[in-house]
Amino acid sequence: MAASPGPNAPDWLTARPIAHRGLHDRAAGIPENTVAAALAAVAGGYAIECDVQPSLDGEAMVFHDAALGRLTGASEPIAARRAADLETLSVAGTSERIPTLARFLAAIGGATPLIVEIKSHHTGDLALTRRVVEVVRAQDGPVALKSFDPGIVAALREIAPGLPRGIVAETTQDDPAYATMPPATRRALSDLLHLGETRPDFLSWRVDDLPCAATHLCRLLGGLPVMTWTVRNADQRRRAGRHADQMVFEGFRP
Repeated sequence: MAASPGPNAPDWLTARPIAHRGLHDRAAGIPENTVAAALAAVAGGYAIECDVQPSLDGEAMVFHDAALGRLTGASEPIAARRAADLETLSVAGTSERIPTLARFLAAIGGATPLIVEIKSHHTGDLALTRRVVEVVRAQDGPVALKSFDPGIVAALREIAPGLPRGIVAETTQDDPAYATMPPATRRALSDLLHLGETRPDFLSWRVDDLPCAATHLCRLLGGLPVMTWTVRNADQRRRAGRHADQMVFEGFRP
């Protein structure tokens, strides 16, 4: 069963497999969330998912981690450095640099859909969200926004109602980030109890948690398409095919 796209979930949203952080291959010198990974995805005919974190001066940087260490060797949080400084850092020892979202979008040039995940510490700070909306509105091409944070998705409903917005969620919640959340908050996230405020156009769900009631009912009764992350093996691909409308994949080419 595939969900029928709603009025703000266009066909392009789930038309192509979505390359997780771009079509990256570190062994081949193409690190995640870089312009090289984006261009590889375009060449392969895939859509792209990327992550954004804020710089010290409020720029939207395409980078997954809150800290720079894993990919650059620097010791600070990404939010401790200005954008111009971050753009000089080598990613994974290659010639690739951390791109701003504007540069990432310009490199893609509207050639394939981009799904942008807005990272959050669930503090209520919407500065990064507003900057992402500014950047996206200044560029052409199909773009959707999503976040784990219902506060961000609810804000997108108000400040960017024309942009497709999605909630990222999971049922298992074994990431350490959930440990500090009250049980009621965790249940609201896993059971989508925030739907009245967020009104997402699509769901982005952990593949190993499928099937589950939340995604099944949203597809069946609400017509919300589901993209599922992160598909890396044959079993996960089968789950995606049965219980989702498109997969966010990594480590192989569909």
